[in-house]
Amino acid sequence: MDNSVGYNFSISENQEMIKRMVRDFADKNIRPKLMEWDEAQHFPVEVFKQLGELGLMGVLVPEVYGGSGFGYQEYVDVIVEVAKVCGSIGLSLAAHNSLCTGHILAFANETQKQKWLPKLASAEWIGAWGLTEANTGSDALRMTTTATLDGDEYIINGAKNWITHGKSGDIAVVMVRTGEKGDAKGISAIVVERGTPGFSAGKKENKLGMRASETTEMVFDNCRVPKENLLGEIGSGFKQAMKVLDGGRISIAALSLGIARGAYEAAVAYAKERHQFGQPIASFQGISFKLADMATEIEAAELLIRQAADLKNRGLPMTKESAMAKYFASEVSVRCATEAVQIFGGYGYTKDFPVEKFYRDSKLCTIGEGTSEIQKIVIAREIMKA
Repeated sequence: MDNSVGYNFSISENQEMIKRMVRDFADKNIRPKLMEWDEAQHFPVEVFKQLGELGLMGVLVPEVYGGSGFGYQEYVDVIVEVAKVCGSIGLSLAAHNSLCTGHILAFANETQKQKWLPKLASAEWIGAWGLTEANTGSDALRMTTTATLDGDEYIINGAKNWITHGKSGDIAVVMVRTGEKGDAKGISAIVVERGTPGFSAGKKENKLGMRASETTEMVFDNCRVPKENLLGEIGSGFKQAMKVLDGGRISIAALSLGIARGAYEAAVAYAKERHQFGQPIASFQGISFKLADMATEIEAAELLIRQAADLKNRGLPMTKESAMAKYFASEVSVRCATEAVQIFGGYGYTKDFPVEKFYRDSKLCTIGEGTSEIQKIVIAREIMKA
């Protein structure tokens, strides 16, 4: 069955309004400071508080819980418009919305939703999500972080690595082993609030790109959490995480698209302004063909993303489509950023122009929330089911 039949390609008035709002916000509140934050590896919590006031930290959260109640098409627009300016802010926005908040929205009970979602949607609390460990990146079933039930509490021990907002986050959804290693039904999802004894931040990563998006280790040392913080059934955490990552792939695809568009738009503007041999370099075939390839790949990436978002909105299976969107868009992001640097020439290699940052930020998109290689495994597996 072709799930994509019936997709409407038109942009709604609501989407146009959201895009304008986010674009104006990014130009005013992100663009002036983005290199300062990048150089200092500063995670600007205040910006996310402002985004919360605009309803952008709970884009997909229903209004009854304090969110905006938008769908995935609007969510894609939000991430793209932010990432066109700064990949770091786009990444943190995506991680908060689709991973931590998205997991609670999808799998929490009503009491849990009422307790946590309003704080996340308003950005009173920043969210984190913990699956990856030092020795279990793609091989999550062999995680070593454990949770043992002791009376009315779970005792958590272990560490999670590469966690967005692992230090500054006020709340984290953490995947823990409650059964045998390697057993898909041996993993559970538990919410841990900051300030819980035994929960601390470890090493902060010194990264190539996305430097204003905080990435740290989360450490659990006999951390006691109320058993009512368990999300869903015991042993259902791995299945939950995989469903969350299906939506997360759309997030990273949108992030990739935003970075690609930002690099492309900068390259087009520069190619029109920069003159060599008495004419703008855009008139040379070597440059114009680069721009043509970038534009074509960006359009193709967006179509894949819009298809996956449409399926997600309609509650239809979209594992293959989201993996395709994430895989293709992230690779396009790297190619577009690389070509943008090439078009800028020597200036593109300096921090005085925006494309070197797009170049550094883009690479994470092919790694985070499942590498390109893992996406191909997911796609191939889905193809073989057909």
